[in-house]
Amino acid sequence: MGHKKLIRFEAIRDFPNVLQYPRDMAGGWPAFFGNDHPLTLELACGKGEYTVGLARMYPDRNFLGVDLKGNRIYIGAKKCLEEKIVNAAFLRTQIDQIASYFRQGEVSEIWLTFPDPQLRRSRASRRLTHPKFLRLYQQILIPGGLIHLKTDSPVLYRFTNWAIELCRLPLVEGSGDIYAGDTDIKEELKIKTHYEGLDIAGSRRIHYLCFALPPGPLPDIDAELHRRLMEIESGEEGVVAVDGD
Repeated sequence: MGHKKLIRFEAIRDFPNVLQYPRDMAGGWPAFFGNDHPLTLELACGKGEYTVGLARMYPDRNFLGVDLKGNRIYIGAKKCLEEKIVNAAFLRTQIDQIASYFRQGEVSEIWLTFPDPQLRRSRASRRLTHPKFLRLYQQILIPGGLIHLKTDSPVLYRFTNWAIELCRLPLVEGSGDIYAGDTDIKEELKIKTHYEGLDIAGSRRIHYLCFALPPGPLPDIDAELHRRLMEIESGEEGVVAVDGD
């Protein structure tokens, strides 16, 4: 591990706005933030650009960036401390453990900003909009809670559209290219992450989907989703995935 990473890992141990694998946090977020404002998560938050940007934009809401990589979390957490942003914090843990940190209905909405698209078909179940993860999100979201996906990956965009269609989820908003035309972009989508600027996918497009998760169980669509992957994405096998935020 590089020297800079070691310094950052050591620093976040003492950051009051960073929790690393905490215990018994389910139901405890109002006490942590000191209020009962709605809570939004940014999963795979990386450097936390959206966590910080949304917290600036909405001071009457709480925001929590979640990521495994502490050296990335350090950047967003330090910015919040420097700017005295008190309605944003960071949680270091694995995304597949997220349900253990919140009670049902404790989270109002979730942002997925440039997550790793897991381009290999064999890793599709690791995509953060796979039904496996959507079922986890259901365990912590309010009924009808929103999921926002912002990505430059046409593969992840298409895959998520399939999941929305097969699960019969309400699509609130969708765009294949948020910057196309003269359409006004809503303020939330103007926040840019480090990875958006890199245009790793080479698509020169930023895709956006906003959809709701119903309170009831999702239909078992995993087999049909896999069939579509086999038919459509087989030609894309072998493309090397690059880590997102």
